[in-house]
Amino acid sequence: MSDAREPAAEAVEAHVRAFFAGHSVEAVDHDPGPQRRAVVPGLRVLVAGPGPRGDGWAYVTAGCWAATEKDGHGLEFVMTAHVRDRRFVDLMAMIASYHRGGHRLGLEHSMPIGEPWVPGSACDHLLISLPYLHGPDLEHCPVPGGHARILWTLPVTTAEIEFRRRHGHEALEQLFDEAGIVPTDPFRASAA
Repeated sequence: MSDAREPAAEAVEAHVRAFFAGHSVEAVDHDPGPQRRAVVPGLRVLVAGPGPRGDGWAYVTAGCWAATEKDGHGLEFVMTAHVRDRRFVDLMAMIASYHRGGHRLGLEHSMPIGEPWVPGSACDHLLISLPYLHGPDLEHCPVPGGHARILWTLPVTTAEIEFRRRHGHEALEQLFDEAGIVPTDPFRASAA
């Protein structure tokens, strides 16, 4: 990791550890292979276990900001899941690689996963949203020379993505509220 990247990744990690005080937090170095490693060098995924902030597992990228920042501002991503699973670490690395590899994800964007979120799940896309489960205290992260915004990667169904394309992002979020979805339930019914 270059001199500029290391302090940023350390700042993200310190921010995540402070936010998840009282939770176990582990930094998992991820080796995505030579092609992805070149895209997001030094990427780590922080894994926060259940604790005072919730009973789910949170997976947060650290190192994505440094690979994609512009004018001191960039993104990191968080996913919340029902269990600890290496699959989610791999998925976070895929998100970072996709974002850095020319697809520049942002708020209200989506990306296909290419398979179910977990085997048997109808969720096969990720929707980039505000981190509603964690709030602005996790979302806003100062880093040396700038700011990282940590956005939520919410697993959604193809039907929900199609609904959003027809009716807009706010309409989809309203549909989620009306359906009372449990965002960490991989086997939830599609709201659309």
